[in-house]
Amino acid sequence: MEATSGTDEPVSGEVVSVAHALSLPAESYGNDPDIEMAWAMRAMQHAEVYYKLISSVDPQFLKLTKVDDQIYSEFRKTFEKLRIDVLDPDELKSVSAKEKWRPFCLKFDGVVEDFNYGTLLRLDCSQGYTEENTIFAPRIQFFAIEIARNREGHNKVVYTSVQNKEKGADSGEKEKTDNGGGKDETAHKEVNKRGETAV
Repeated sequence: MEATSGTDEPVSGEVVSVAHALSLPAESYGNDPDIEMAWAMRAMQHAEVYYKLISSVDPQFLKLTKVDDQIYSEFRKTFEKLRIDVLDPDELKSVSAKEKWRPFCLKFDGVVEDFNYGTLLRLDCSQGYTEENTIFAPRIQFFAIEIARNREGHNKVVYTSVQNKEKGADSGEKEKTDNGGGKDETAHKEVNKRGETAV
């Protein structure tokens, strides 16, 4: 029996075996580099999708899970003074922080799918995912912090900066046309935007 994707196209055996491997409990593996790489790739894909999302939609209106309200309420009850715009890794990873985070995370076992799945979390929410600005965190920790950043307006800086860059690019092209500079190039671009072939 051949596996298929949602589009009824055959799925390669390699993809199926990776998906199967990722579904097995962690105890089944040592430090298998292939598995670690598959997890890292999946976490990076998640990070890229999330960043594109907060760049293109006002984050204040995003709903990341079906239980955002519960996550946010529990998060702010447990971590009411935690600074989330720029995270201190010790507030997430130190022994004392882990003692506080563990019961919080376990509240969502069975509530949030893959609540303890590894994800990438930005330390400074005004910046993108870079090696210096990223840490590895459980999925529920990512959701709690990012839902709070969205609701409290911290992620708006990403959305605003991307929107301003796009507006600047649009007004820069308009300026070229208005000033007559690069007239041929602008006309060429306009023709191509209409789907016609430029000569």
